[in-house]
Amino acid sequence: MTRDTTRHAPATASSAAPTPGTAAPTASASGTWTLGDLTVHRVGFGAMRLPQTGEALIANAVPRDRDQAIAVLRRAVELGVNHIDTAAFYFSPLRSANELINSALAPSGRYPDDLVITTKVGPARDAAGAWATHARTPEALRAQVEENLRQLGRDHLDVVNLRVVGTDSIAERFGALAALREAGLIRHLGLSNVTPEHLEEARRIAPVVCVQNMYGIGVRPEYAEFVRRCGELGIAFVPFYAIAAAGQDSGATAAEPAELLAVARAHDASPAQVRIAWTLHQGPHLLAIPGTGDLAHLEANVAAGALKLSAEELTLLDAVHHRPAAG
Repeated sequence: MTRDTTRHAPATASSAAPTPGTAAPTASASGTWTLGDLTVHRVGFGAMRLPQTGEALIANAVPRDRDQAIAVLRRAVELGVNHIDTAAFYFSPLRSANELINSALAPSGRYPDDLVITTKVGPARDAAGAWATHARTPEALRAQVEENLRQLGRDHLDVVNLRVVGTDSIAERFGALAALREAGLIRHLGLSNVTPEHLEEARRIAPVVCVQNMYGIGVRPEYAEFVRRCGELGIAFVPFYAIAAAGQDSGATAAEPAELLAVARAHDASPAQVRIAWTLHQGPHLLAIPGTGDLAHLEANVAAGALKLSAEELTLLDAVHHRPAAG
């Protein structure tokens, strides 16, 4: 299946800030894409930052207020977000992203009918939060799938991404997940942190609905052909750290380029909103999964799906994207 991968500009208001007296934009303004047979809005929500404040994925993270985290999840769904990215290894002392999702969105045992929850397997952390041996065997991967099922309170997982470290073959690992898909525990399969060669290897084993790699303005410009290839194949490309960039788990820390700040000012938008909008303009198969534990940031992230960038602005941001790193 081949889909149009020309740049996509949502046909909505040019400013991410709502006009006074009007409702805030919802996730529907970003358009839709299908993960297999599951239709999602192109602006989703990443749960990595939800269990803690400050840096994620560290043993001594400060747990986030539980009521705050649950309020953010419920507000995301109210705003039309129907694609949530999570993992069993997203946790801090006292807080688990999967448990928060379960409690917030399925309090009576039933999730919203259109909600798609994507999780990932491979990385592992022990109960104290320290990183443990990466799951590489069929038995270890099945255990992680079952842990996600238990935490989320589901009898199947909508999408499971195989998270990869290194460049060696993924055939055995992806084959193990394909077997779980055949058994009905997983509906669709994806890949995370992979090379184009990994994608081709996986596609020979089972259908792939998404690729989740680090990507954003100034981050991995060499992925342009990989992003385009995913679009040709009808595979979603889902960038992570699209806002944080080099800050990664710590969040956005570096000063923003002057060009990006100028585009933000022109739209009365934040730099983070411009980064999200740029991601969506790279093709209709690009999905954004910005994460936050703050209600105001959530609403701003969702509103970025309505931000329409001009051809001139895209050219300006592309120059930043391809600029050689300093030093």
